[in-house]
Amino acid sequence: MEIAKIVLKAGKDKSIQRKHPWIFSGAIKTITGQVQEGDFVQIEANKGRHLGYGHYQNGSIAIRVLLFGTEELKDNLYEDRIQSAYNLRESLGLMHNENTNIFRLIHAEGDFLPGLIIDHYAGHLVVQCHSIGMYKDIDKIKNALIKVFGKELKSVYLKCSGTLPKDYEGYTGDTYIYKEAETPQIALEYGNKFAINWVTGQKTGFFIDQRENRALLARYAKGKKILNTFCYSGGFSVFALNAGATLVHSLDASQKAIDLTDENIELGKFKPEQHKSIVADAMEYIKDLPEDYDLIILDPPAFAKHRNAKHNAVQGYKRLNAHAMRQIKPGGIIFTFSCSQVVDKTLFTNTIIAAAIAAERNVRILEQLHQPADHPINSTHPEGEYLKGLVIQVE
Repeated sequence: MEIAKIVLKAGKDKSIQRKHPWIFSGAIKTITGQVQEGDFVQIEANKGRHLGYGHYQNGSIAIRVLLFGTEELKDNLYEDRIQSAYNLRESLGLMHNENTNIFRLIHAEGDFLPGLIIDHYAGHLVVQCHSIGMYKDIDKIKNALIKVFGKELKSVYLKCSGTLPKDYEGYTGDTYIYKEAETPQIALEYGNKFAINWVTGQKTGFFIDQRENRALLARYAKGKKILNTFCYSGGFSVFALNAGATLVHSLDASQKAIDLTDENIELGKFKPEQHKSIVADAMEYIKDLPEDYDLIILDPPAFAKHRNAKHNAVQGYKRLNAHAMRQIKPGGIIFTFSCSQVVDKTLFTNTIIAAAIAAERNVRILEQLHQPADHPINSTHPEGEYLKGLVIQVE
């Protein structure tokens, strides 16, 4: 099949020469040949020099580049990239790990497959396509997964209903594309048990990117009274209880999230007096806390998904953290996070400092937190660094 050719405007090839994987629609000069959304296209500079290949799609990000310069478009593209990602996770000690079998296998641009997310739960894979190109190549991706994993692969579930463009009519729905499995499935993080339901749960069923930060919390938790806000399925709560916290309260505005938390608390066989679930708005609840907590976790959803919402997001983070600082006991610890990509780590740190000033409390920064190594950042795509956090002590 003939591949359409896209020529960039003069001076608009600098980012692709630096191997940045996004080409914006405003950079395109001409399109030669027939092209549909999701098709591979050949990319050329204004004067005809070949620059690479990528998936075309309507919208602001017009091309997600998979191959640069002289790299050839071959049939084994997905197998090679997935094998490389597999090898990395193996070197990180995540593959064949008896105590941790929850991890991210493919992290889009970080694993040189922009538009593709694949998460691993005890041998089951959940695939999310964030681009039409990846969805149209799903059979190639599935076959590559089967070849790389072999007999280790238990099932593959395709879940793109919330990730593909809303106006895309080609998606046929979430479904198993390789074998099937009952949900929830029990999976492990550092020996902590979680019931994962990728069919009905948010994202792929769990917030994997907080794994190492949950493990860090365990080192602070023994003997502590803890409030876990925006708890979703209670990941931080389970780690804290298994680490010896005397009391954990899990709070979320969603009853569905609290039901998931309760399921994981029951799975851990904790005593009823050790844990309490609370359905409430965190921003309001934290203004006047009923307990004298030693440690508070603030892990809200992204307050800003676009740059035009950045100011309001910063103000939201400031208010939330200032409320927590006013309420926590002297010497108390706060784990605070932002997953808003447009709020970088410097701005987030400055926002926490501003919150401390507003709360009139002295604050020490003890730890600077990050996304884990199975969520790698492509060196040419700094936008891939989205999760940032701080552990602070409040005097």
